[in-house]
Amino acid sequence: MSEIVLAGMGMAATSAPTHRDTLDVMADAALKAVADSGLGLKDIDGIFTATAQVDLPTLALSEYLGITPRYLDSTVHGGASNLSHIHHAVAAIRDGKCEAALVVYGSTQRTMLKATGKRPAVASCPPVESLYNPLFPISSYALMAQRHMLEFGTTRDQLSAVAVAASRWGALNPAAQRREIITAADVTASAKISTPFHKLDCCLITDGAGAVVVTTAERAAKMDRSPVTVKGSSEYSSHEGMMAMKDLVRTGAAVSGLAAFGEAGLGPEDMDIAQVYDAFTINTILLLEDLGFCAKGTGGTFIQDGHTSPGGSLPTNTSGGGLAFSHPGMFGIYTVLEAMEQLRGRAGDRQVPGARRAVAHGIGGTMSAHTTLVLSI
Repeated sequence: MSEIVLAGMGMAATSAPTHRDTLDVMADAALKAVADSGLGLKDIDGIFTATAQVDLPTLALSEYLGITPRYLDSTVHGGASNLSHIHHAVAAIRDGKCEAALVVYGSTQRTMLKATGKRPAVASCPPVESLYNPLFPISSYALMAQRHMLEFGTTRDQLSAVAVAASRWGALNPAAQRREIITAADVTASAKISTPFHKLDCCLITDGAGAVVVTTAERAAKMDRSPVTVKGSSEYSSHEGMMAMKDLVRTGAAVSGLAAFGEAGLGPEDMDIAQVYDAFTINTILLLEDLGFCAKGTGGTFIQDGHTSPGGSLPTNTSGGGLAFSHPGMFGIYTVLEAMEQLRGRAGDRQVPGARRAVAHGIGGTMSAHTTLVLSI
């Protein structure tokens, strides 16, 4: 079976002085990714994309770039979408449906919010939950955090430790929106949002776009680039609304992670770095537990002990993640982009020495959809 690789990557700026057209920032990232792969636009025959700001985004982006693809995928399930696009692209390429796939996400939600007072909704609150007027989706994740604290004794300081670790990585990333290193006291001094969350427990609101080119290892080898191999991939969904989540502290990451690691013939112990979707501080705790990096209930202690921070045993969200780097509505593509930067040895001051294997994990909705990629060089 032919190996499938991530052959190129591109990223648009995560901040702008004025509102930009969403397709413009998506095209910016896409063109950079295609150039980085060594291919040309004429070589791209698969388009995979999702955004909350463009109707029929796959058709619109294809036309915008002047591409006439023979494979299209506009799957949308929140922040897991782009990882699922890569998962789907791997299957499509192996099945001969396309040869070079372009996976793109983009949003200008921050400048749109400033310009119009409104921000595009990535997901909507399920009707039965909306009756209770929750602060969606923050309140859903806050309930997960409360349950974890009740069941396992996770502390407020351990939640804060997630944001502190993210800030330490963000301080090393010139593109991060939050560059200052914060303390646990800073987190609890920030505004209360939804118990137990404070403002610094919650992700940033930014613009941004990212793109990845997926193709065969044979084709990438001809381009003399630095491809990253997709060793395993899997997706899983258990619910949409949080009220249908059977267990608030056990997530679908356990299912998708096990399958992706199994396909790769590797395990959590083989990973040099982890990139997980950290829209809220509880996310990192839950996902590291369910992906198998620490025992259930110990994620808070694992992070507070420094394992995920610079110099730790499992460098995690090394860009600064959604808490310190960027969060343009759906963060999933950035878990892959940072994994690629690290595995290619191009992460600058935040580079993890000798990083050769990584896991990237995206979530959508309220821990609803999960996609796991196992990557290596």
